[in-house]
This record gives sequence, structure tokens and C-alpha cells, in this order.
Amino acid sequence: MGKPSVDPLRTASLRDATRTQKAARLVWNHSTHLSGLIPILERLCQQDGIQTVTPGVIGRSKGHCPKMQLRVSVPIRGGYKVIARQGKTVQEVFILTTLPQDQLEAALAIAMRC
Repeated sequence: MGKPSVDPLRTASLRDATRTQKAARLVWNHSTHLSGLIPILERLCQQDGIQTVTPGVIGRSKGHCPKMQLRVSVPIRGGYKVIARQGKTVQEVFILTTLPQDQLEAALAIAMRC
């Protein structure tokens, strides 16, 4: 008449299965973003292996980039920092992911293509 036994391996695998099916979280911590960046980041959040996407600091650059570019910059703890450029404006984007850098670059290319 005790509690039914729970298999810890089964519950862990169920928890991992539901975690991989959820979309990543897009953090809105600024009121300003590069024009057209948010739809790209929302599409990136739908990719497998992406956990959290956080747009960061906006700055100015000397060079001019007519089209939106996303470039993986440096690895950070748990993911990568990506630089988004459009015109003379740049914005940091922090991506927490389990993907290696080459697969993240492919995911970014897919998100920009759509």
C-alpha cells in the first residue's frame, strides 16, 4: 500500500525528451534592436540545440554593411557570442547552445534564409 515505484532513469529520459521539443527562449532585455534582427532570432529559436538567445549592446562601426550579417565571434560559457551588423550599426547577440560552432553557423544561415 505504499507509493508506486518511480524509475528515475525513465523520468529523466522523459524530462530530456520534453526539453528538446521546446523552442528556445528569446530574451527581450532592450527596447531597441537592429531592424530585422528579431524575426531572424525568432526563427533561430526554432532550431534544435538552441537554448537561449539574448540580444546585447548596440554600437556603431566604421565600415558599412548594406545587408544584415550574423557572424560567430567568440565562444562564451555555454554557447557563443554572435555579432549582428547592418549599415553602420552592430549588435551583440549571446546564444546559449549545445551545438558546435560549425553547426551554429549553419543554423544561423538557415534562420537568415527564411
